[in-house]
Amino acid sequence: MSPRGVATPDVRERLFAAAERVVERDGPGALTSRAVTTEAGCAKGLLHAHFAGLDEFVAELCLDRFARTAAKAQALSRLAGHGTVAGNLDAVTLALFDSAGPALSGLAMSRPATTRRIREALEGGAPGLTVIEEAIALYLAAEQRLGRVAETVDPSIAALAIVGTAHHLLMTSWPGTPDPRPPMTRLVATMVGG
Repeated sequence: MSPRGVATPDVRERLFAAAERVVERDGPGALTSRAVTTEAGCAKGLLHAHFAGLDEFVAELCLDRFARTAAKAQALSRLAGHGTVAGNLDAVTLALFDSAGPALSGLAMSRPATTRRIREALEGGAPGLTVIEEAIALYLAAEQRLGRVAETVDPSIAALAIVGTAHHLLMTSWPGTPDPRPPMTRLVATMVGG
């Protein structure tokens, strides 16, 4: 436990990782500010010292994870011609399901203030699924120019299908439902020809 008055390094990430562990282990209903700070091993008031409340915390966590996946997607263009197309896309799309992704999505949707905060941030330009979709389309077009994706594949439509499916699986998966990653991997392979 961090002593009172001592700075906690990387506090946001420490709290975010703790929240993911709580949700993954105990389900979305177990996520409270106390559960997060206990899991993080820090002072009980730390979450409220950095966030206006649990709704803002969950929104910032979701936005942070979207931004990380968007950064991976934007790095795809550097991978054109390397590895396999499906493998490169899997690395991005499956990142949405890392840790407690589906459970966090469900949690965010069940909290109107959180949903509103996420929507406002995305409308304000925060990276989200649209950025991921655009990056995948650009990557597929680059791979198509290299002859690694068939000319019959429409990069924009394939990217929409991949991201739309990921979104659907995020919104319909929760602890106890089948793992969403295998169907996501199969869809990617089907869209880009394996």
